[in-house]
Amino acid sequence: MTENSPPPRTLKGLLRWAMTPPQAWGVYLLAVLLVWLVSFYAGSLKPKKTPEASPPPVTAPKG
Repeated sequence: MTENSPPPRTLKGLLRWAMTPPQAWGVYLLAVLLVWLVSFYAGSLKPKKTPEASPPPVTAPKG
């Protein structure tokens, strides 16, 4: 008995599979969801505290 196994998947074969109509919708929706999740996570991060800025020195005399 010989074992008929499919050839190993390549990146080109995976891209061809992902671009066919039924899978393309799923890949597109997954990409949109991933972008939304990353932007939501980045927006929820607290900014690093910056040192307090001292008032600028006065260069022109008042009056």
